[in-house]
Order: sequence, then structure tokens, then C-alpha cells
Amino acid sequence: MNPVEEVKAEARHAAFVRRKVAHGALGPDRSEYLTQVLARYRGRPVAGYMPIRTEISPLAAMAQASRYGPVGVPVIECPGLPLRFSRWRPGCALREGPFGAMVPVVDDWIEPEVVIVPLVAFDRAGGRLGYGGGFYDRTLEQLRAKQPDTLAIGFAYSAQQAEGLPLEPTDQPLDMVVTEAGIVTF
Repeated sequence: MNPVEEVKAEARHAAFVRRKVAHGALGPDRSEYLTQVLARYRGRPVAGYMPIRTEISPLAAMAQASRYGPVGVPVIECPGLPLRFSRWRPGCALREGPFGAMVPVVDDWIEPEVVIVPLVAFDRAGGRLGYGGGFYDRTLEQLRAKQPDTLAIGFAYSAQQAEGLPLEPTDQPLDMVVTEAGIVTF
């Protein structure tokens, strides 16, 4: 493991501990502010995610957004490739995808303009520390190359905020972070 990977591993471990505590204290569905943010983008294609482990859940906000336009969830087709997003609706049939995240049984691909990004840690400058696979970085880079105003919204517990995240040039910045406590814009 190189020195940057070691620092990232340490930062992830600390953030996972904070996230687990927040998840236990607050519960998974703290999406009131996310619902407010998504209301500004009604009708635009949105990508959410199916929460795993102790991730904060965007499902209520996604369900609300799906009343106004398409909502997709990420599908990992192959390591090293960007994500694709399959249309999701509340109650749609799901199957287990890679890493335990549920995905629609039938793929109906959409290209999002607004991406709700799960994360392990974030900073107040739009930096994000993910799980280490680079999926969202590759995906956001690809989407922004096609459509520069693609919006990346980090969604996390406020306890996941950190300082001095070990970021690299390939890390794609967030446009805002939404937590149970409010909205942080950059």
C-alpha cells in the first residue's frame, strides 16, 4: 500500500466509525433537506442510490423526486468502468448487485443530470472520500464531459465531515453536501 492509500485507509476507518455512531443515533432516513434540494430540480433525471450498511438513506427523497421525473440507481457493470444508472421506482422489483446494493431487475438506462453521491467523508470545500473504487469519480468525470452542469450532491450525516481529506487530482468535487442538519454549498 502506498503512503496516499494508507492515509486514505486511516481516514476511511475514522469516518466509518463516525458514520456508524450517527446512523445508530439518528436512524437511516434523514432526508428532509435532500427532498428540499431535489424539489429545485423537478423533472430533471436524478441518480440516487440504494443504501448499504450504515449509509444515510435517500429513498424517501428519491420516491418524491420520482413523481416528477426519472430516478435511477447505480449499476456496476465492471470494475474500472463508470457507473450506469437504471430507472428505479418505489416498489420496483430489485435484485442484489455487486457490493450488496440492490438494483432493478430490469435495466432501463437513464443519464442523470443530478447525482446523489454516497460517501464516507466530506470536507467543506467539496472534497469527498468514497470507498476507494473510483466509480463515482469516473462517472462524474464522464457525465460532466458531456454535460458540464451535472450536479453532484453528497449525502451524508454531518458527523462524516472531516478536515484534511487525502484527495487526488482524479477526485471529482461535490457541488454541495446535504446532511440531516442542513445544506452545505461550495
